[in-house]
Amino acid sequence: MIEEIRIRDLGVIDEAVLPLHPGLTVLTGETGAGKTMVVTGLGLLLGGRGDSGLVRAGARRTVVEGVLDLPAGHPALVRAEEAGADTGDGLVLVRTVGADGRSRAHVGGRAAPVGVLGDLAEHLVAVHGQADQWRLRRTEEHREVLDAFGGPEVAEALATYRAVHAELQETEAELADLRTAAEARAREAESLRLGLERIEAVDPAPAEDALLRAESDRLGHAEELRAAAGAAHTVLHGSEDDVTGGGTLEALAQVSAGLMAAASTDPALAGLVSRVDEIRYLAADVAADLGSYLADLDVDPARLDQVEQRRARLTELTRLYGPTVEDVLAWAGTAAARVAELEGTGDRIEELAERVAALSTRRAHAASTLTERRRAAAVALGERITAELGHLAMGTATVSVAVEDAGRFGADGADTVEVRLAPGPGAPARSVTRAASGGELSRVMLAVEVATSEAGPAVPTFVFDEVDAGVGGRAALDVGARLAALARHAQVVVVTHLAQVAAHADRHLVVERADDGHVTRSMVREATGEERVAELARMLGGSGTEAALEHARDLLGRARA
Repeated sequence: MIEEIRIRDLGVIDEAVLPLHPGLTVLTGETGAGKTMVVTGLGLLLGGRGDSGLVRAGARRTVVEGVLDLPAGHPALVRAEEAGADTGDGLVLVRTVGADGRSRAHVGGRAAPVGVLGDLAEHLVAVHGQADQWRLRRTEEHREVLDAFGGPEVAEALATYRAVHAELQETEAELADLRTAAEARAREAESLRLGLERIEAVDPAPAEDALLRAESDRLGHAEELRAAAGAAHTVLHGSEDDVTGGGTLEALAQVSAGLMAAASTDPALAGLVSRVDEIRYLAADVAADLGSYLADLDVDPARLDQVEQRRARLTELTRLYGPTVEDVLAWAGTAAARVAELEGTGDRIEELAERVAALSTRRAHAASTLTERRRAAAVALGERITAELGHLAMGTATVSVAVEDAGRFGADGADTVEVRLAPGPGAPARSVTRAASGGELSRVMLAVEVATSEAGPAVPTFVFDEVDAGVGGRAALDVGARLAALARHAQVVVVTHLAQVAAHADRHLVVERADDGHVTRSMVREATGEERVAELARMLGGSGTEAALEHARDLLGRARA
């Protein structure tokens, strides 16, 4: 609810503080004191159009500030937090309108577009005044009122419809994407198949490119390799053409034999003999390996050509599909899986088309059920509102709630809902926002709010400006009683000129105007006890006489009763 509103330099209001409470609060005051300016200020606070003409003469700007107390998770609180507001100590809204026409808004201490205030207003306050109606101004709001009144039965049917509708939309979107992308998918699949065929034709083996590179280097340098290995073999083993003696192996054998003979004289040489023999055996192994290497060294030019041709084919693949053969093989695996997926698209399209048909049937059935339950609730709601109008000096008026085919399926069903009013017998029923004017329209909206309040008010606060215009006497008492009934379920603020309405209030605020001969100012104070009795007596046309005061006390007693 709204805890407090502060207004500064708005019209005739110099500075005013409105402490608001749960239940019914009325604002009264003499004509021209600035009662309607309070509603105007609230309108600014909730995103209404700013006008430099609203700024008090001589002031630089109009400032309206509101403090709201909302439960955790309330839609307005969530929206404010999305805008970056600090809501730790409640939600604070500020609107300023400068004398130059510039308008600014702050939400929870953060600057925000004025439009954010309008977004919050939809979840916070319903204003009903003679100038405009902030409630039921769109047909979607008529539907929301009916659905809330319809209770669990309508809520269940609506939830079922929304679930099927959302699933159908998702399925239709997926099907449309698949059909739109069918040509692109076919091109992709063909491109992947060509790549797979190219790789299959070469049939590369893992690490084949590295092995062939090594073999190519060996074959390309075969003569240098043979010369180097042959020279080393000759040094170790000796040359058959060398008549002077053997190679290193024979020399080592001679060294070993000489040391062995001398070791009988000096045992210290025995260890050296072992070390020489180790060198001789190792050299013999190396010589044998060199001989095998020379025997196996392939110098066939045809083999070199084969290797280079194979390497060229592998290079073409690695240029297209990856830097190594392993990358090429990995690409082939991924491509094969993707081709299988793309080839299955046709089956998926057929499956989705069947699912769309089934969901369309389910949605149509869910929409039909929802329409039936809405129409049943619409009859009851129309009767309830009509009965309320009987208490508001509009006993000849009739309200009906029309539920008609919208001709399409929307997020909330296939219906258009409109609350209609027939002002009297034989008069055509028209949309409630166009069928009445002034105070009549405010009373119709009061009847709507009271009739639907037991189902839970759509917003936490209702504001009525001159709802009692054109009524008096017993009918005015009834208007006050209906406002009090609504205030049992929500916070209600009423601007009134009738004591019969004001007598039902839980809180009575009086807007007073002071004139010092130079400047006219208006302020707001709470009237209690005898001050309230005196204000009611003034509203009854009394002049402070005991008879007028007694009449006011009697009125308070009847209102309480």
